[in-house]
Amino acid sequence: MFLACNADKFEPAALVSIKEQLERMSDDQIVALASVNYTDPTLILVIAILLGWERLFLNDIALGILKILTCYGFGIWWLIDIFTATGRAKQYNYRRFQSTAAMLR
Repeated sequence: MFLACNADKFEPAALVSIKEQLERMSDDQIVALASVNYTDPTLILVIAILLGWERLFLNDIALGILKILTCYGFGIWWLIDIFTATGRAKQYNYRRFQSTAAMLR
């Protein structure tokens, strides 16, 4: 059930690892993992396009502030981030999954 609800929030390569970890967990641990709010990559893409603040939402505070102070890297940084935003959001979600799973063990 966890993968059915959250598969779009992770990289396809990470889904194999997640599935293996879920198979070794109890039902209570899976419920705890499902209660974590994972970031929607599509929303992060929209924020990247419209505002350019997606790094702040992905806990990349230092680079987010630097990006804003340099006027979005004179537009170049903003353009690159549009193409990498969904991938970074999925990696962020995987790191959150891993840290939560480690805490539950």
